[in-house]
Amino acid sequence: MKNITLCPCGSSKNYSECCKPFHDGKAKPDTAEKLMRSRYSAYVVGNIDYIRITNDPASRDTFDQEAAKEWSSTSEWIGLEIIATKAGQHKDTEGEVEFKATYKRDGKEHAHHEVSLFKFFDSQWFYMDGKDIHEQIRRTEPKVGRNDPCACGSGKKFKKCCA
Repeated sequence: MKNITLCPCGSSKNYSECCKPFHDGKAKPDTAEKLMRSRYSAYVVGNIDYIRITNDPASRDTFDQEAAKEWSSTSEWIGLEIIATKAGQHKDTEGEVEFKATYKRDGKEHAHHEVSLFKFFDSQWFYMDGKDIHEQIRRTEPKVGRNDPCACGSGKKFKKCCA
């Protein structure tokens, strides 16, 4: 695991005072957002066991620990942005956290945008499931149809030319 000082979760606290006690099993996150932040930090420091044990116990068998380890170790983690939270507080039994985790991989910057569902049972929060949010790409130019004239200026239909 990586040796770091400032906590990667974005809290502006020292790692040893923020997410590390969760990772070491000395404390448990008391909100869904804190669990989300600690899971992000676990990816940054390479603590994939923490990711596994904070998953829904019923789905742990399907967790691909090797793929998570590979993603964690081959990514340069840039930051975590919490976009919205819904419930997930001390007296709640469910919560949602929408977030963007930004990272670089193979020289390209990526953003993992997700709405995660968390549940509180057995005296702790667990990650249950997540729904990826994909940004819709909007064209700045009109779409060229198959039967429209080709944009290259040949005078042919697009489907017979540059399609």
